[in-house]
Amino acid sequence: MLSSSRTAFSTPTLRARTLFVVSVSLTAALWLMPRSASAQMEPKRTATPAVTMSQVLPMNVNADGVAIHGYDPVAYFTAGAPTKGTTAFTATWQGATFRFASAANRDVFIAKPDAYAPQYGGYCAMGMVGGAKFDVDPSAWRVENGRLYLNKDPRTQKSWLRDVPGHIVKADAKWPTVVAKEKKQ
Repeated sequence: MLSSSRTAFSTPTLRARTLFVVSVSLTAALWLMPRSASAQMEPKRTATPAVTMSQVLPMNVNADGVAIHGYDPVAYFTAGAPTKGTTAFTATWQGATFRFASAANRDVFIAKPDAYAPQYGGYCAMGMVGGAKFDVDPSAWRVENGRLYLNKDPRTQKSWLRDVPGHIVKADAKWPTVVAKEKKQ
């Protein structure tokens, strides 16, 4: 129990001042610490891919600049099926024109294009395993871990489906090389 004779600083005030001194001391210690030591305190980050979505990426488009042969990329996620888009609802991203079945799908895509655009610029996912760019058949598709993967035909799609996680790892590793080659041309 506290005694009736209080000092100039009450217990809550003393606690607040102690916390302030401790926080200032820790902040000063971090500022004075060598950079290498403070870097060791930061959480470890996973490696970032060599290709970032802010770069302009090679895109699989037809002669008119239309991606996915005019199919709606959002519909693969929402309708669970390839759905032809219309010229009434379009958006341009990464230099490619995407068509949509509805204004709502277009708006969803505009808000988050990285989430709905096909992987590897819309080129064949199985082809990317070997570092090659092939056109796709919009009916040969799969959404895996929230990403859209397209393949050049149903036969290639069957090969892709034998080891989707393994193929993704291989294709992800090849994609930066394909992007770099494209930039040199």
